[in-house]
Amino acid sequence: MIPAAFTYVRAGSIDEAVQALAEHGEDAKVLAGGHSLIPLMRLRLAFPEVLIDIGRVAELQGVRDDGDMLAIGAATTHHTVQHDPLVLEHCGVLAHVTATVGDPQVRHRGTLGGALAHGDPAGDLPAAVLALDAELVATGPDGPRTIPAAEFFLDYLETALAPGELLTEIRVPKLDGNWGWHYEKFNRVAQAWAIVGVCALVRRANGTIDQARVGLTHMGSVPLRASATEAALRGGAADAAVLEAAADQAAEGTDPPTDHNAQPDYRRHLARVLTRRALEAAL
Repeated sequence: MIPAAFTYVRAGSIDEAVQALAEHGEDAKVLAGGHSLIPLMRLRLAFPEVLIDIGRVAELQGVRDDGDMLAIGAATTHHTVQHDPLVLEHCGVLAHVTATVGDPQVRHRGTLGGALAHGDPAGDLPAAVLALDAELVATGPDGPRTIPAAEFFLDYLETALAPGELLTEIRVPKLDGNWGWHYEKFNRVAQAWAIVGVCALVRRANGTIDQARVGLTHMGSVPLRASATEAALRGGAADAAVLEAAADQAAEGTDPPTDHNAQPDYRRHLARVLTRRALEAAL
């Protein structure tokens, strides 16, 4: 189908984009890579009157070292994140998860910020930033504010971005050498959304598991942390029995959806199996 008519605005800076959002309000949508928005527009499921293109705003692109964190511009493409030397050195799990997004065409055009602002619980990256305890910076008429990843995803395709705000930066903690990580994803075909995905980060200290973070993809209306699994791992030995017992609790507190790919009970089963695999690989 052909999208409804719209006015196109190309922003040259963050200030210009925020100003355009303030001017056009709810009638406007932000365009970065376009891999989420344009299909909705073609199906007439979204019909913004104004499209604000931020794809060429230099301030929104690239990765920089910011002490204990990496600061990633929201319009940085998946391909750049996947191959950036700073990401590979300090937060390899983010590059690993990004490499599973779509296909090369999607990764060359789609953006990290776009994937997060879209808020799709079936997306790979929301669960990853949740497991990383990342921070998301939103900029609006009153300036920037920082939102913890745990507070960013509110409901299906709904985030904490206020009207008139633009997601401008994603801040992820650096992981030291004691952290192991892995993302395990199950999907029908290579380019399909995950039926279930598990992002596991595990840190060892003195022979035991000091910390564990497990993010779940497509197990509810928002990305989730497998808190029961994390608690079961903390302080335990890194052996098969502990991992299996912890993984068996991965689906606790989840509310997986029903769709043409899977029923909730199948997704709960997958969550347990994939969590065990992800933890084994992380360790």
